[in-house]
Amino acid sequence: MKEADEFMKYRSPLVSRYASKEMAYNFSDRKKFTTWRKLWIYLAKAEKALGLPITDAQILEMESHELDIDFAMAAEEERKLRHDVMAHVHTFAHCCPAAAPIIHLGATSCYVGDNTDLIMLRDGFDILLPKLARVIDRLANFAEKYADLPTLGFTHYQPAQLTTVGKRACLWLQDLAMDMRNLQRPRDDLRFRGVKGTTGTQASFLQLFQGDHDKVEDLDRMVTEMAGFKKAYLVTGQTYSRKVDVDCLSSLASLGATVHKICTDIRLLANLKEIEEPFEKDQIGSSAMPYKRNPMRAERCCSLARHLVALLADPLQTASVQWLERTLDDSANRRISLPESFLTADIILSTLQNITEGLVVYPKVIERHIRHELPFMATENIIMAMVKAGGNRQDCHEKIRVLSQEAAAVVKQEGGDNDLLARVQQDPYFAPVLGQLDTILDPKTFIGRAPQQVTRFLSEEVRPMLEPYRAKMDVKIELEL
Repeated sequence: MKEADEFMKYRSPLVSRYASKEMAYNFSDRKKFTTWRKLWIYLAKAEKALGLPITDAQILEMESHELDIDFAMAAEEERKLRHDVMAHVHTFAHCCPAAAPIIHLGATSCYVGDNTDLIMLRDGFDILLPKLARVIDRLANFAEKYADLPTLGFTHYQPAQLTTVGKRACLWLQDLAMDMRNLQRPRDDLRFRGVKGTTGTQASFLQLFQGDHDKVEDLDRMVTEMAGFKKAYLVTGQTYSRKVDVDCLSSLASLGATVHKICTDIRLLANLKEIEEPFEKDQIGSSAMPYKRNPMRAERCCSLARHLVALLADPLQTASVQWLERTLDDSANRRISLPESFLTADIILSTLQNITEGLVVYPKVIERHIRHELPFMATENIIMAMVKAGGNRQDCHEKIRVLSQEAAAVVKQEGGDNDLLARVQQDPYFAPVLGQLDTILDPKTFIGRAPQQVTRFLSEEVRPMLEPYRAKMDVKIELEL
């Protein structure tokens, strides 16, 4: 019956359909409230070490009940008290009667609330960064494999000068490399709120230690180190600055923009039948059209990336409307925007890894598209060859212009193939260069330094960036949906 009841209420698809277990756990109630208890234990240990009358027995009692949270009791307490932190203080105290008098001693709600959020943000980045590294690694392998495969470039989504499949992948990689740096910076900049009291002045702890400023500073440092942080913010109000949330979610929103661009490109190329995302043996593309191979993974990434970008508005507005030392109108918003940003980023990185591990390239289709456009692109090269053979540049230009417009009319008005090359071959004027046409029209002569750019970019910028994550590269992603 309980299982059936779950389907009678809304469940976020971020968790029920898509997110990894590790990221779903990172923002779970279990992690949140066990972290609260750890923080109360850290505080008690530090206060005892600095001379407050707290016993080993009290700390041992707290440690023995760190994980056995009575969630039903906590929910009932919150209904009565209308205060989530005090509800859990009472619930913890219920199973730790000896330690009850010293739980949360000198602290304010943000001691557990904000510090736990900072731990979750840090751990969230530590989940995302290796996933981003794996996406970059898979895409780098793809770029290296196809570094010299010519393909049509597009500007304004109109055929332009040739590039290579690998060089285009490097454009995607460049943005992802920027995202790697963008995610690493706020992760490394994160500090602990620490032990600051109700308005950030540490007045309650100064009173506990009878005016001993050194002990208050030692308390802050000791708890910060126990929580795994190197530094705490030196000044806070009741909360840490909500600009920290802006920094964190800005990097995720920027990642969302990158993924949306990459997956839009893949969708456009899938329409051209040049590149496709993985398509499983029993996968159905359309309920009505059995022949279809829809790019559903790339479409999912685009859909969720828009959500990720849109979530940035929340911390920006929250930071802008915090009054003086703090207002509580941040709380309900942050319960949604912080987890959803990390969950969404987690999902799109897992999905993008799956895509990049199985991208399918169709060189023959790419070659056909090149053949269709290349005669137009080669006209300048034909003119130069004619001039070298003794021809007049202006006369040759006019000949090519007329033939090009005739060939364009065949393509656009009659739906035929581009026959410019055949027209050139049939015109006696171009007899001096007919033997050079195969060389002039070799696609590899139109790709410039694309292969060399790929090689240098991968070796100098991409591969070194992945070294810290080398031990985590072998994880393969299998999507459940």
